[in-house]
Amino acid sequence: METIIESGLHNSMSYEAYRALVNELVKNSSTTGSNKSQAFISYTKLNNRRMKRWDKTLKISNVIRKAVEAFDSKLTWLVITESWCGDAAHILPVFNKISELNPNINFRVVLRDENDELMSAFLTNGNKAIPKLIIIDSDTNKVLTTYGPRPSEASSYVNRFKVKYGALTIDFKEDLQHWYNSNKGQNIMGDILEILNKLQPSIAYQ
Repeated sequence: METIIESGLHNSMSYEAYRALVNELVKNSSTTGSNKSQAFISYTKLNNRRMKRWDKTLKISNVIRKAVEAFDSKLTWLVITESWCGDAAHILPVFNKISELNPNINFRVVLRDENDELMSAFLTNGNKAIPKLIIIDSDTNKVLTTYGPRPSEASSYVNRFKVKYGALTIDFKEDLQHWYNSNKGQNIMGDILEILNKLQPSIAYQ
């Protein structure tokens, strides 16, 4: 596992580099990943707009800010993603905003289809679901926990729908996008705060 993690980190990029990459792909009418279909190119364009909006508008409460700033262990957040992934477009900007609060958190982005061994080591119910956040001890490269591909409330929402109807519909996927827009990253922030609190129980938050 250490070799797989090291390879993933070697192939990773900063969030700023990822955003620059996606911007360049949009200019060239392209996308990351092995599927270069027009549909996936269109998803990348849409997601670029989403990320641009979240990068500008996301707000973090003082409670979360203080808790994240209090975390004093060095972590690497390695997130597996692709530019066409709708969930990732809402989630990655939140990860970035949180990581910016604490220099102990090193946020890195790696592409799924170019790192199959890494993705295969972190499947969700047997699927290569993204985005997948791997939280790593920066000193030892030991994997501490994972998160994703969706925040807790969205996952429950999706799972209930699948149980009832068997598969996600186009209408449901649109509803899910509305959920992300209305939630404004708060569920993701709460989930991450719970993870950090488990890793360092001394973090106090109300």
